[in-house]
Amino acid sequence: MELEEIAIFLSGKIEGDKNINIAGVGKIESAVKNEITFISNPLYEKFFGETNAGAIIVSNSFEVKEKRNDISLLRVDDPYLSFLKLLEKFNEGKVDQLSGISDNCFIDTDTEVSNNVYVGNFVTIGKNCKIGSNTKIYANSSIESKVVIGNSCIIYSNVSIYKECVIGNNVIIHSGTVIGSDGFGFVKQSDNSFKKIPQIGKVVIEDNVEIGANTCIDRATLGETRICKGVKLDNQIQIAHNVFIGEDTVIAAQVGIAGSTKIGKRCMIGGQSGIVGHINICDDVIIGASVGVSKSIDKPGIYIGYRARPQRESLLMDISIRNLNKLENKVKDLEQKFSK
Repeated sequence: MELEEIAIFLSGKIEGDKNINIAGVGKIESAVKNEITFISNPLYEKFFGETNAGAIIVSNSFEVKEKRNDISLLRVDDPYLSFLKLLEKFNEGKVDQLSGISDNCFIDTDTEVSNNVYVGNFVTIGKNCKIGSNTKIYANSSIESKVVIGNSCIIYSNVSIYKECVIGNNVIIHSGTVIGSDGFGFVKQSDNSFKKIPQIGKVVIEDNVEIGANTCIDRATLGETRICKGVKLDNQIQIAHNVFIGEDTVIAAQVGIAGSTKIGKRCMIGGQSGIVGHINICDDVIIGASVGVSKSIDKPGIYIGYRARPQRESLLMDISIRNLNKLENKVKDLEQKFSK
């Protein structure tokens, strides 16, 4: 695309040569002359003077501190969002256009497979399933009986979906993920052994959800574990039985969520955080990385620390701890003066 075409596509304004041919998008550190890059985070402004990119997407308020005549600027309202749109545009022709059902897969009786579905080698699909149109199921995936998968889904290789789970439209599930495995439910008996509690519920995943690799979502003991529309889950996350995750919540890698916890809409949960069971987290909560959430959160805001506390409270506590040495010295000094 010429830069002028890109400017029209992104509703931006060009400063410099509008006729540059752009063949792709690249990182600001490594982009070459026929590529376009972007600056959104101020930390990357330092690369402006040395990048070899032909054009840079910047905000309308971006200040040029080092004039360069060999680079064109494309000013937009939101550089990051514009760059993502451009990535999608350049990637349109690269997406796998796979269709057809492999001779090496197995589809059981009474399963409905809609139009333009791709089923790869060694996939197994159980009885009474429904597979929506334009869905792709890659090699070695296992789908048990009575599973419903919507339209335009991508199920990558080695995914396991247990019986009776429901997957909405436009869902992406990455390799190694397990949907609908038994919840961790056991009762301690008089002889100190543990008796398994039957897990007879299911998992429901709504539209436009993306699930990273090697994530596990347990089926409910009764009822359902539900992942609402627009949720984005990273790799290696554990979601226990009967958990509810609200719309447009994003969760980073290695988070563990115990059973029957309800998480609200638009939450952001940092990597390696742990959330106990049977609590509620309200809408618009941000939980920092490696935070232990041991009780319900009923006010929106940022929560950090070993035990999740409001950000201001946690930071004040950290300051107090850092000042303990000064306080101890001051007390000793006062004691000496008092004794005199």
